[in-house]
Amino acid sequence: MGNLLKIVVYLQTSLFVLILLIAGLSGCQKEQQPPPTAEIDSLHAHTPKKDSRIVVPSFVAGKWKAVRIAVIDKQHVSQKIYTIPIGGKLIIPSSTLTVSVETFLPAFIMEGSIMTSSSNDLKNPGVKVQISESGAVIFKGWLFSNFPNTHAFLHPKYGFTLVDVVPAGK
Repeated sequence: MGNLLKIVVYLQTSLFVLILLIAGLSGCQKEQQPPPTAEIDSLHAHTPKKDSRIVVPSFVAGKWKAVRIAVIDKQHVSQKIYTIPIGGKLIIPSSTLTVSVETFLPAFIMEGSIMTSSSNDLKNPGVKVQISESGAVIFKGWLFSNFPNTHAFLHPKYGFTLVDVVPAGK
């Protein structure tokens, strides 16, 4: 009976040590830090890198007169299409927004750091715009008619989409 008592005491002691060891190890987990959050600067979020440049090929230059941009009023669930000359600007009525059209590329492509057009055909129409609110630039980037959600500008009240272009001969 003495041996049985020694075995029971040994097992109890071993079990106690094992429980302490498990409890101690579970408390030694490395404290995980949250992943770093990237701060987004909406003004520069869609701005090409400083070494990027836009090249309008000679077969495109002067061939397009204007772009048609749909302005969606999210609050009134309405849409109005405005024709804006390339190089021109439009003040959106009943708002403090101004849309400036900088460049139009009918077949937008990016070759390294150069944004250009592969042809004068409307394969991937893209227009570079600058949108200001009360005089402050709030967006400077591209609108694409084939991919309207690519680099989409998010505004609480308005949405903008490139819907058509006007050739220079018209």
